[in-house]
Amino acid sequence: MKSFQELIEGEKPVLVDFSAEWCGPCKMMAPILKEVAQKTGDKVSIIKVDVDRNPQAAAHYRIQGVPTLILFRKGQILWRQSGVIPAHQLQQVIQQYIA
Repeated sequence: MKSFQELIEGEKPVLVDFSAEWCGPCKMMAPILKEVAQKTGDKVSIIKVDVDRNPQAAAHYRIQGVPTLILFRKGQILWRQSGVIPAHQLQQVIQQYIA
C-alpha cells in the first residue's frame, strides 16, 4: 500500500477528505464522495483521512474544521475547501484539474 505522501505526489489527482467520526457534516460528505467517485472513475483517487487518528497530517495541512477537502497533484495543493460541498460542484472542480 502506498503511503499518503506517495499518493499525493503522484501524477493522478488525489482528493483528500479530512474528516472525523464525530462530525455530522462529514457523514453527509460520504454519499457525495461516493457519487463523485463513480462519475470520475479512475481519473482521480479519493481518500479519507481521520484527523483524530492522523493528527500530524491534520496539523501539517492546518486543518481547522472538518470536513476539509484538499485536491493534490504532484504534491501540490490545487484546491481546498472546508464544509459540505454538493456533488455537482465538487465534480466541476475535479474536472478543471483532470482535463
